[in-house]
Amino acid sequence: MSGVGKTRLSNILLQGSWFHYSADYRIGTRYLDEAILDNIKQQAMQVPFLRDLLRSDSIYIRNNITVDHLKPVASFMGKIGNPEKGGLSLQEFKRRQGLHHQAEVAALKDVPAFIEKAQSIYGYRHFINDAGGSVCELDDPEVTEVLERETLLLYIQATEKDEQELIRRAASDPKPLYYREAFLDEQLSTYMGERRLEYVAQIDPDDFVRWVFPRLFYSRIPRYQAMAGSYGYTVTTNELWRVKSEGDFLELVETAIARQS
Repeated sequence: MSGVGKTRLSNILLQGSWFHYSADYRIGTRYLDEAILDNIKQQAMQVPFLRDLLRSDSIYIRNNITVDHLKPVASFMGKIGNPEKGGLSLQEFKRRQGLHHQAEVAALKDVPAFIEKAQSIYGYRHFINDAGGSVCELDDPEVTEVLERETLLLYIQATEKDEQELIRRAASDPKPLYYREAFLDEQLSTYMGERRLEYVAQIDPDDFVRWVFPRLFYSRIPRYQAMAGSYGYTVTTNELWRVKSEGDFLELVETAIARQS
């Protein structure tokens, strides 16, 4: 899940001879770039001053996505609920969720090509795939086959203390998330029943994210465990936080392999 230390680890390995592949960055700059820009332009066109400038080609809009700044991707995904609070209709929310799913699948299928580019163009000896937390939700056999064949998969298992910290952070700063459609439908029905709401437009977008995050988190754990058990290895957040160098990381990988063997 987001916040367990994937990108921190990637930044440590960048100091050595590792190429950092961010799946979320690839999603935003390659596969959702046009959709993100269209969404921004739709918002800008609601402002008369900006609308006139856009129509006359006096200004242009472009994404400024970086590995450490992926907010345009999150803004595009959005949250479901009351439009007066920035929420999306169920139909539009599911459309964007579907586009994100397609983009994530495509970005992960690009891993072999970027492993080759990292070596042949940039001269990196090693490659780290900083995959998103929703990798366990994709249910795409081709993605599974690519990751198993091309990479060594590590599941970063949060300790109980870190689980609670992740949930606390999600509650204090609710961010857009990806949900499997079946999971979303089930949780949405339960939430609206508990809140006694008749329409999706009555949902407070932030309240729904706060409510659903723990349920999403715990629903993903068996999926992560199944992936690690079938073709990967498990390390804990405590172990990962002790990694300060490339050497520390390699020792941790050796430990994880020996432990699971």
